[in-house]
Amino acid sequence: MKFTKSVSFAAVLLCGIMLFAAGCGESSKNYEEDVKPTDKDFSTLNTASKQEKAYDYKFSFLPEEDDGDQGYVGDTMPYYEDGTYYVYYLKDKGDSYEHSIYLATTTDFVHWDETQKNVLESDRSGGQDAMLGTGSVVKVGEKYYFFYTGHNGGETQEYKEKIMVAVGTSPTSFTKKTGWEIVPDAALGKQDFRDPQAYYDAENHKIVLTITAPVSGTANVVKYTLNEDLTGAHYDGPIYTNDTSVVGNVYNLECSDTFKFGDKWYLTFSAQDGVVWYTSADTQYGPYSATPKPLDGHLFYAAKHASNGTDTYMIGWTRRSESVSDTSAVGHLKGWAGNMQVQKVVSDGKGGIMLAPVDAYTQNTEERVLVAGASVEVQTGDYTEAFRCFERYMVTGKFSGTGKFGFAFNYNNRPQGYKVIAISPAEKKISFGMKQGEDLVTSVSASLEEGKEYSFTYIQEGSVGVLYVEGQTALTVRLYGVSGKNVMLYAADGSAKFTDLKQYTYTY
Repeated sequence: MKFTKSVSFAAVLLCGIMLFAAGCGESSKNYEEDVKPTDKDFSTLNTASKQEKAYDYKFSFLPEEDDGDQGYVGDTMPYYEDGTYYVYYLKDKGDSYEHSIYLATTTDFVHWDETQKNVLESDRSGGQDAMLGTGSVVKVGEKYYFFYTGHNGGETQEYKEKIMVAVGTSPTSFTKKTGWEIVPDAALGKQDFRDPQAYYDAENHKIVLTITAPVSGTANVVKYTLNEDLTGAHYDGPIYTNDTSVVGNVYNLECSDTFKFGDKWYLTFSAQDGVVWYTSADTQYGPYSATPKPLDGHLFYAAKHASNGTDTYMIGWTRRSESVSDTSAVGHLKGWAGNMQVQKVVSDGKGGIMLAPVDAYTQNTEERVLVAGASVEVQTGDYTEAFRCFERYMVTGKFSGTGKFGFAFNYNNRPQGYKVIAISPAEKKISFGMKQGEDLVTSVSASLEEGKEYSFTYIQEGSVGVLYVEGQTALTVRLYGVSGKNVMLYAADGSAKFTDLKQYTYTY
């Protein structure tokens, strides 16, 4: 297939104003399709909602519909044992009652087995756990303890949240332990006390919980210790106090987690309605004082780690819009829960960590013939068609440039509606926005230099996409309604060169 169409912004805008029958729409393209046996035809699916229903999500797990009602993945609680990743999650909608906890298991983050019945259900009688909140599973001897948040915001409740527990003899079946609870220490108040992450200290026969709670009005991650028989819960104080000058004055550091990577310990947390941050220390329970840094933008949220002893992953969820036709709502954090998302933890080469594609996501691929060839140069105002947006695909290559440039996705055949991933070395930023970037959704900092070459990998499945820039950062995007259309490389100002371009789809 040899077809390259590079047009200036003025021509694109004129084309968007005219009828597409005049020759500017998708129907006017004249090139040989690079068809693979695994391709799915989206040409008849002319709305974002129709496409969303048609996607066969594998990488970005989504629960099956329940009598036509789509459920979504909320806060995840990963647990690893004997080659299997057990990912518990707060399920929104579907057959879930008040964010009950469900389970999906996998060995490779591509093939998932979904448990249809809930693992733990919110209390229908309106008890302390009238709504379940995030927790974690830990194994102690032959028992499995599922610590979770019991939330009840009713006026008759003295404590809005308490830590509760369920007990099991396997990681798939638990029974709530009646009468057992941890109430917040007096120094922590009675409102926000949630998201217990459990660790087993076998040497001292103790269970350690990290919990998010405010101290004197400032968000903290605090530590509790209890005996392995669940007795003697003791408040040990904070291990991290929010750095408001960097993170902002958020009221909660949700879904905190600790893990060792290399020779450092890392604490991750999700700033309420914000992003996933990390800080580091020399010991597991800190104190953590290193300046926090974000791992991604605003659309990847509530992630916790899972490790098989060799590789470490962050498992969270990708924000969605409440209405797939109102795509701008994604950027305004209106939708809670979405698709599950897994990213691999790697060194950033600068003493910290960053996110990279899961190895299985770069395997079992079929290389495509690119529309624009393996090298594309764009100048100010150019939009060059480069590759097609398939149901599940990956693009690799290198870029260098000045000004602002990147990827433009055709949403509704109107240039003014293009959704763009913009790379700006001058601003040291990579961003995602609607309406050619005017409506900013999310962005991440990146120490890019003008004219310097960087390697990248872009992976998209359904409406979920992630751009990885080697040695720099990851940026998650949500792209409704772009499947089946071509993706353009563009320059808003300045110029850019894309080389070694390759596109792959998958045999999964």
